[in-house]
Amino acid sequence: MSRLMLGRTLERICKAVLLLCLVHFLIMMILYFDVYSQRFDIFSRFNNGRGVNSSRGPHHYYYNFSSGRPNTTFASYLATADHLMPSTKPEANQTPPTPKPLPPCPEVPPGLVGRLLIEFSSQITLERVQRENPNVTEGGKYTPPDCRPKQKVAIIIPFRHRDNHLKYWLHYLHPVLRRQKIDYGIYIINQLGEDTFNRAKLLNVGYTEALKDAEYDCFIFSDVDLIPMDDRNLYHCYDQPRHFAIAMDKFGFRLPYAGYFGGVSGLSRKQFLKINGFPNEYWGWGGEDDDIYNRITLNGMKVSRPDVRIGRYRMIKHERDKHNEPNPQRFTKIQNTKNTMRKDGISSLMYRVVSVKKYPLYTNISVEIGKPPPRPLKG
Repeated sequence: MSRLMLGRTLERICKAVLLLCLVHFLIMMILYFDVYSQRFDIFSRFNNGRGVNSSRGPHHYYYNFSSGRPNTTFASYLATADHLMPSTKPEANQTPPTPKPLPPCPEVPPGLVGRLLIEFSSQITLERVQRENPNVTEGGKYTPPDCRPKQKVAIIIPFRHRDNHLKYWLHYLHPVLRRQKIDYGIYIINQLGEDTFNRAKLLNVGYTEALKDAEYDCFIFSDVDLIPMDDRNLYHCYDQPRHFAIAMDKFGFRLPYAGYFGGVSGLSRKQFLKINGFPNEYWGWGGEDDDIYNRITLNGMKVSRPDVRIGRYRMIKHERDKHNEPNPQRFTKIQNTKNTMRKDGISSLMYRVVSVKKYPLYTNISVEIGKPPPRPLKG
């Protein structure tokens, strides 16, 4: 009896093992045919995309990688489909798309704010100015990214021992110029040594050196202590030589006299050459701006100015610089502009560049411009 029961038990175990093997075999067959059908699907889609219909346009390819498959199955898909994928390399004769040209910058930029609050009590650092103007590039250059300016403007500043004033000038002028959509570069022309200062000659040097750096067609000549109070006073060149600083606070926001051309002015390259640049022989303070005004009128041009409400400026208060005393010969020289302007100017300019350094906010050009001639003895 016990042997009979043992035999039946073994028979049941064998049937169970056989049934288990059969189930395992069926599962393997299902997986095998599933993988085969997927591979066949990839191959058929590839043929459909590259075969008869390839002339009808681009096709999209879809591959079904089930996350439930074993890793070996996923790898086999990659191996099978890798050489079937269309190439992403551009063809040899394919040209890159042409960038869309920028529109011209508007005559009146939309981002102007008008009257500005100008004060000189806050402490300004060059690091702060640099953070506030991240789009200004090395050498103090900027080009509007969204429009094409008509002019390329060089801003020339005659300079000596005015580092604190320069910080304020950069702090206020960089944002103004960017809002005005000006393509510009800033050049500080630093007179080395302690001999008598010569503003007009430094401006001639700035004109010459700026053209070595870029093809400028407009030149703005500005004192470092003058800040515009309205960003509608646009820093570019006009049909006639431009006088920007027509209403300074030190003059009660009025033009001091009709022939005044000091502070901030602008001339195109053609206008500058027509008057032979600025005089080189005005050593010390005063007279050179009146000589420039005479050159303009004697050459048949007129000075243009902004509205008095827009051309307002604040001056940074300071003591008169050493070695920049009033020039006692200025009145005599002004009366002789007609006789001297052809031989004294950009055509007779002599100087020596000592160094050119490009900083994040401006280009500094240090120069030696010589000494004034001995003054004639009285009597």
